[in-house]
Amino acid sequence: MINFKSIAVLLTCHNRSEKTVTCLTNLYKCIIPENYVLEIFLVDDGSTDGTAEKIKTQFPAVTIIQGDGNLFWNRGMYLAWQTAANTKDFDYYLWLNDDTFLFEKAIVSILNQNDVKAIVCGTTQSVENGKITYGGFKKNPDRLVQPNGSFQECDYCNGNFVLIPKEVFEIVGNLDPIFHHAVGDFDYSLRAKKMGVNVFVAPDYIGYCEAHSSVPKWQSTSVSVSTRLKSLYSATSGCYPPEFFVFDRRHNGFFVACFHYFTIHLRAIVPSLWNFKSN
Repeated sequence: MINFKSIAVLLTCHNRSEKTVTCLTNLYKCIIPENYVLEIFLVDDGSTDGTAEKIKTQFPAVTIIQGDGNLFWNRGMYLAWQTAANTKDFDYYLWLNDDTFLFEKAIVSILNQNDVKAIVCGTTQSVENGKITYGGFKKNPDRLVQPNGSFQECDYCNGNFVLIPKEVFEIVGNLDPIFHHAVGDFDYSLRAKKMGVNVFVAPDYIGYCEAHSSVPKWQSTSVSVSTRLKSLYSATSGCYPPEFFVFDRRHNGFFVACFHYFTIHLRAIVPSLWNFKSN
């Protein structure tokens, strides 16, 4: 008798139905080892472009959880994970961004790691030039770890494609809902490392995901100071000051957090000091 292992795939989305459908289409094309089964939990965070209807029609097995439009990435993933964990005791939880388009061997690649108390992240590349875009990072200096055909340890990781065994979930728990959108993935992997959990990069690229190439509005000289500050204080700025301060204090100390809190605002007020070009 085959002892099946269960994987809860976790996604969150908002108003990009074409990408979400493409992501799920590629997921269903992935090779799944015969003793594994997938269940998909997707938070539709208040989409108005018919995302939920398309998913229900094309992927009826997907569990859709409705959000109110204010969850963003981290809180959406938190809700997806909480829902999955309350459904049953899964063997693995797999984060997947809906703008990440998997190769057919992605899941096989990320499962071939023997440490059950370890996180494994996948590395993505640009479809345009093949360059690395997201994955695991090494500190000092900060750099993305290039896949080399074997599992490599890293210090923290992006949340595009991350496998978390239940043994790790029992140690670290869920994402921290204090974060709306950004840094929740970095925070989770850094907290896991502090708790003795290893974080590895999968041996090969697992799919395509384009990097965000444009300068954030809060750093752009092409808009007014008031517009930049308003953008900085939006949940999707990437450096939303109150939440970024919590992250920085937690992982870099109080004084570093205070310094960065000041320089983030200075960067928004006088972005030319950082030599950013206008959009």
